[in-house]
Amino acid sequence: RSFEYSQKNAVLVPAAALGLGGMLLYWLRSGRKIKTIDMGDGWWGSGERPIQRKEDESIRPFKIETSDKEIEDLHRRLDHFRFTPHVEGAAFHYGFNSSYLRKVVAYWRNQFDWRKQVEMLNKYPHFHTTIEGIDIHFIHVKPSYVPHGRAVQPLLLVHGWPGSFYEFYKIIPLLTEPARHGLNEGDVVFEVICPSIPGYGFSEAPHQKGFDSIATARIFHKLMNRLGFKEYYVQGGDWGSRITTNMAQMLPQSVKGLHLNLVFVGKQSLGRIICIMLGAYVPWLVGLSREDVRRSYPFMQKNFYDVMRESGYLHIQATKPDTAGCGLNDSPVGLAAYILEKFSTWTDKSFLNKDDGGLESKYSLDELLTNVMIYWVTSSIVSSMRYYKENISKDPDLSAHSRYAVYVPTGIAAFPQEILHVPRVWAKDVYKNIITFSYMPRGGHFAAFEEPKLLAQDIMQFVRKVEQL
Repeated sequence: RSFEYSQKNAVLVPAAALGLGGMLLYWLRSGRKIKTIDMGDGWWGSGERPIQRKEDESIRPFKIETSDKEIEDLHRRLDHFRFTPHVEGAAFHYGFNSSYLRKVVAYWRNQFDWRKQVEMLNKYPHFHTTIEGIDIHFIHVKPSYVPHGRAVQPLLLVHGWPGSFYEFYKIIPLLTEPARHGLNEGDVVFEVICPSIPGYGFSEAPHQKGFDSIATARIFHKLMNRLGFKEYYVQGGDWGSRITTNMAQMLPQSVKGLHLNLVFVGKQSLGRIICIMLGAYVPWLVGLSREDVRRSYPFMQKNFYDVMRESGYLHIQATKPDTAGCGLNDSPVGLAAYILEKFSTWTDKSFLNKDDGGLESKYSLDELLTNVMIYWVTSSIVSSMRYYKENISKDPDLSAHSRYAVYVPTGIAAFPQEILHVPRVWAKDVYKNIITFSYMPRGGHFAAFEEPKLLAQDIMQFVRKVEQL
């Protein structure tokens, strides 16, 4: 009898253990999949939220305009620019080289045509709509021609700081009319929705404290819903990466795919530290590729010293944005220096060594100054800087949201001159369903602005794979 009892145990115990283990694994996995960021609600208008009045959900056409008074005021301020001699041989190591700044200001004052740029900005349809008490600005561009049988995919493009919706002006025609621009990308055609983050450009600034990337993600979901889209693709870099990631963590059923050209990684773990220590010697053992090693090492130089040098602005904006911001809002020259310095070193770290910051090797002065003017004419530099305080004061290392895994299909375009390189093996800690991971051949932080064709091709490749799943 004891022998029979032992035999039964030998079968039943492992079976029970296997069953319980399977149930536990299923519970853990299903629990992970349904763990989402609570959408919640918000009010960012002035004063108390109206209790009875329903919010105006209309989509209102909007046009950027300028005036003689606006241009005259700008010219008067540029004429009174106080020049500070730079340190000899400093290039861009001390920040924006003041001798080159003098050239930029002269061009801005005497050759830059803001009226012409306003006309160019208005070539795409602009709109306003009120969400959670503030006016949200966006452009909405549909393809002019769609071949028979080809599906049009809605794509939300989200910018960061110190960029704007204008960053996407070069990539929009490649996405909406790929065949016309030599991109024979099969059946992938997009209609593009490109909003301004609240507090940036022509989107109204929040009037209440606490407006962070979660609030932005919710507002942009509401925007897409208001435009009639139940499912859509999202793409972002810089703050746009965090916002679109939050969108995927908030309503994964609405996000068909998430494409990023910057990845925020979570806190350093013991496994990550071991990976860093071994990666330079046996990268294959810890899941790193040769290209990961080339982009990440020497580790302290590229991931600590370079980041420290480039992140002084971040500490200011995450603590006391209004103090520095009031000076920038009053001085167009100060504003240009502050913004354009980022378009130098964030495009290519070696531009530190150039007297002109390498700015005109990648962009034209008209392009750069148009982005600056969007901040100037809207007086939005202070509210854009506050976005750092609202996010970082709650989450100092920007890792809090990494506990919400992203299960929607994800594509990552890793540009070699990005401020930080995140290997695929690290990205998988948060992004559990990486469909494409591309080591881009060139380009930096402002990918859509600098390398629109490369980015457009990568987005298309990603979406085509998702659509074939």
